[in-house]
Amino acid sequence: FGKLGKTQTTNCSRLSDLVIVIQSQRNSFHARRGGQRKVEILQQAAELGQGDPVVLLLHELLEYERDWMIIPLLPNLSATYGQSASWFFFIEEETIITLPNLLKVLHRYEVQEEWFLGKRLHDNEASIIHHYAFSEDPSSFSYPDPAAGWALSIPLLQRCIKHKHLKSDFTIDLKHELALYIWEEGNGPKLTAVPEFCTDTSDKCATTFTTYLPNCGNPVSRKEVFVAVKTCHRFHSERVPVVKATWEKDAGFLEYYSDVTDASIPTINLGVPNTERGHCGKTFAILRRYLSKDVPEADWLLIVDDDTLISLPRLRRLLRCYDPKEAVSLGERYGYSLLLNGYSYTTGGGGMVLSRAAVSRLVSSGCRCYSDDAPDDMVLGRCFTSLGVPITHSPLFHQARPCDYSETLEQAVSFHKHWNIDPVIVYKHWLQDTQPTVEL
Repeated sequence: FGKLGKTQTTNCSRLSDLVIVIQSQRNSFHARRGGQRKVEILQQAAELGQGDPVVLLLHELLEYERDWMIIPLLPNLSATYGQSASWFFFIEEETIITLPNLLKVLHRYEVQEEWFLGKRLHDNEASIIHHYAFSEDPSSFSYPDPAAGWALSIPLLQRCIKHKHLKSDFTIDLKHELALYIWEEGNGPKLTAVPEFCTDTSDKCATTFTTYLPNCGNPVSRKEVFVAVKTCHRFHSERVPVVKATWEKDAGFLEYYSDVTDASIPTINLGVPNTERGHCGKTFAILRRYLSKDVPEADWLLIVDDDTLISLPRLRRLLRCYDPKEAVSLGERYGYSLLLNGYSYTTGGGGMVLSRAAVSRLVSSGCRCYSDDAPDDMVLGRCFTSLGVPITHSPLFHQARPCDYSETLEQAVSFHKHWNIDPVIVYKHWLQDTQPTVEL
């Protein structure tokens, strides 16, 4: 479906034909950034004097937890705006639109046809986060870069609301799953690549992107991030040395939690039996210890696995954007059974960041593990959802290795797993900053 549209009178030529959806989040920092982007777009439209687009903030549309997937929102968007609009255009909070250039791009495509437009991303090798889809030729399937923006024509949106929902219980990589849903096993269109949907800057670009790591001021101090590393005796000699050789030095306060006490590391035995998977009992013991008088008080708790690779200086810079007095659960957001009133969660391998307020609310709520080996990240997500605490997504956190993501990946705070890689080399290439940082 890579054909060029024909220039006809039925093509988009007015801003009023356009609905722009900013994929904002409920956390106060993100809601504020989304609101600022909306104001900028409407100011730009007013200066052009060609009418106004409809500009929506995703977090204000969310009636159910599943709605951040966008697919469940499509029927409501169609019912509300389908008669008056020609295009829906989705952007990130930090995506900058040049409206005249966007109109020029959309004018190329016949609005009575089904169009899925975006900046093309693809896998170079079969990826675990995409369930090894298209394993024989991973680059054959394209999905959009959300930072550059992506567009749906009204006929395509109306097709999407008619066909069956996503098959998977898990929502892992939304942009890829959206593209699969739209493609509908060949019944719908593939992504049409639009060179003017950009993440870099040029005169022809209709969109550009700033950063997922905004500058909100000086990084939070090292002592305000309590780092908890989950390990077990089996990995004391295999994984812990990697942490010590890479990112441990950047921690102001760090503890290793294991099933045995090892003074050479040192580790702390929380009295929870080791489990092959899940680690919920251990994680809830960490939450209680973080709030106790046994350790220094800190605004933030970071829980990682012993095979997590992370840049603590970048994390501390990112955390300056958030209010630790607000209940914050930050990381790479996944979803479980969202279409059946499930829940979102921050996936554990990429690192789970919790504000002190969030930990206090969770522990005092009485929410518990149903077993010591329950999946800790999912139980935390279920608890936070029941408490009304939003799961805040950052694309800087990664549950998998760099090679499991598209080659356009640039910025990162974390990666996970040592499988088939040299973790020290990966850390130095992706996460170690060359310029010195001010350590507080």
